[in-house]
Amino acid sequence: QVQLVESGGGLVQAGGSLSLSCAASGSIHSINAMSWHRQAPGKQRDLVAAITSGSGGSTNYADSVKGRFTISRDNAKNTVYLQMNSLNSEDTAVYYCNAVRTVGAVNLDYWGQGTQVTISS
Repeated sequence: QVQLVESGGGLVQAGGSLSLSCAASGSIHSINAMSWHRQAPGKQRDLVAAITSGSGGSTNYADSVKGRFTISRDNAKNTVYLQMNSLNSEDTAVYYCNAVRTVGAVNLDYWGQGTQVTISS
């Protein structure tokens, strides 16, 4: 049982920055990794960035955001962040937080409610 709550979405001007947060609660110690995905109208939901929950904090980024976005975590707060810089119109989408939890031999996906990010101008 994992609950994910995103926050930080909103309107931002092209070229600007925005930071998203995802707070996890429940069986947080069983989470293997967390990630951010986004979905624009008429498009697929795609991976933006991912980070492992264990030591080392390995990260993975979509090519479209590499060098502009940074994923990080704060284990004390059970929260993962997405710092977004140099935003452009292609970044407009609903951003979803995802967590993978292992139960026995099965990996389960959990999703937040999503937060809208809109780039203006």
